[in-house]
This record gives sequence, C-alpha cells and structure tokens, in this order.
Amino acid sequence: MEIKTVMVVGAGQMGSGIAQVCAMAGYKVYLNDLTGELVGKGLSTIEKNLSRQVAKGRMTEIEKANVVENLKESTDLSDAETVDIVIEAATENMEVKKEIFAKLDTIAAEHVILASNTSSLPITEIAAATTRPEKVIGMHFMNPVPVMKLVEIIRGLATADDVYETVEEMAKTLGKVPVEVNDFPGFVSNRVLMPMINEAIYTLYEGVATKEAIDEVMKLGMNHPMGPLTLADFIGLDTCLYIMETLHEGFGDDKYRPCPLLRKYVKAGWLGKKTGRGFYMYD
Repeated sequence: MEIKTVMVVGAGQMGSGIAQVCAMAGYKVYLNDLTGELVGKGLSTIEKNLSRQVAKGRMTEIEKANVVENLKESTDLSDAETVDIVIEAATENMEVKKEIFAKLDTIAAEHVILASNTSSLPITEIAAATTRPEKVIGMHFMNPVPVMKLVEIIRGLATADDVYETVEEMAKTLGKVPVEVNDFPGFVSNRVLMPMINEAIYTLYEGVATKEAIDEVMKLGMNHPMGPLTLADFIGLDTCLYIMETLHEGFGDDKYRPCPLLRKYVKAGWLGKKTGRGFYMYD
C-alpha cells in the first residue's frame, strides 16, 4: 500500500512535530484538533521551526513554502475519509484514545491504517475499540520529533504484517530509524527511561543530593546530554506521572511506584517547563 495523505490528530508539541516531518517528506497532511485555535497554534509552531531552518541555511524559502503548502488545517475527523493513514497524537489517556479510534474506524476507508503515538499505553487495547485491529499499530515518535531519529513501531496482538511493513517504510521516508517493539507497558523507551527519572526524584525526595547535583552526576558521570530532573521538566511531570502509573498498573510491580514528590508537584500544578515551574524555574 502506498501512503500519500496523512492525518495527524492532535496539534500539540508531538502532533505538530509529526505533521512537520510528514509535510517535509512530501506527504499531504491534515493537522487536526478540536478547535481552529489549537490547530493554528500547531501550524504556527511548524512555521517557526521552518523559519529557523531557513535562517540557518538548511532550507530555502521555496522549500519552506512547499512544506507549508502540504499542510491543511482540520477541525473535523471526517477529513479522515480522504487519507491513507491517521497518526493519533492526542493526550496520553486511554479513554480519549479509544473514543478517537472508534470514531475514526467509522469514518476512514477500509484500507486506512490507524496509528497511535502513545508513549506507554497498550496498542492491543486501543485496537479493540475498532473493527479493524489488524490495521492498528503504534508509531511512537521521540520529542522533539523533527530532531530525534527513533520511532518505536509497536504491533498490537492482531496487527497485520503488511501494515507493519508499510509503517516501517513510511518511517524511513521521514528520515527516521524504525525499531520494532512488542506491546508491553512503556514499550522499551519509557520502560527504561521513566523508572530512571522516578529514581532520580526519589534521590531528591530522600535528601541524598540537591537537584543540581543529581543532574550533574548523570551528565558528567553517565554522559547524558541533560540530567534526569531537567529532562522530566521538559517532558512534563504530569506525563511522567501518568507513564509511571501505567507501568505500575500494567506490571503490578512496586518498583514502578511513582515517587510521592512527583505526585505532590503534579498536584501543585508544577508540571515543568510548560507551566514555568517544575524541579527548576523557567521564564
């Protein structure tokens, strides 16, 4: 199956990044969200990213214009009638995702692949909300999407081989490196990353060291580009908590129990960079 037209559902940080790389690869892209304001914000983010590429000499104004031309605003899921694949990048909540997939299942043509950018939720359960589980797959991009090369591709229990192969090939056309991962909570990336971040928060909570010291140890001692507490702030502490809760529930193992300090910060509304305050303060 050849993919020519894409719909991205969710115009936030991840969704706008996915839409950008798809448009840059020559696909026609519908960027969808609940309101024109949300879609406009996503398109504005893409435009700023492309302008930076032009300023750095990595792209010409004509190339930028071609990318922008490939993007279409959408506030109606019925636009999925005309696409070949839908990549859902809505909020990381199972009920929200199942509702979106159930609606898409009634709208999209029979051949259309329904992919989710979920970072931790089971693809098999999402697929069960549709009548086409063989065409449902996980396509987990890393943040920031235009920069990071990895895409975890997750088969659900019923995902067909040809669907996997089509999505794998598409990921390559985006300049990404696809890696096949089985359908377990957190997949590989967040099953390894989030417990590390959670342990760093426990280290702060227990007074082992300051946040600056913890981050310095991991940067200078383990050669990480940024410390785990800084990274948590960039990911969003609410997202970190949700993934830890998904791991804890999915495996039933207390080694995935979220740190009480993480819960406290989320309840306080200190969600990291996006709210101006997390483990660190941001302008």
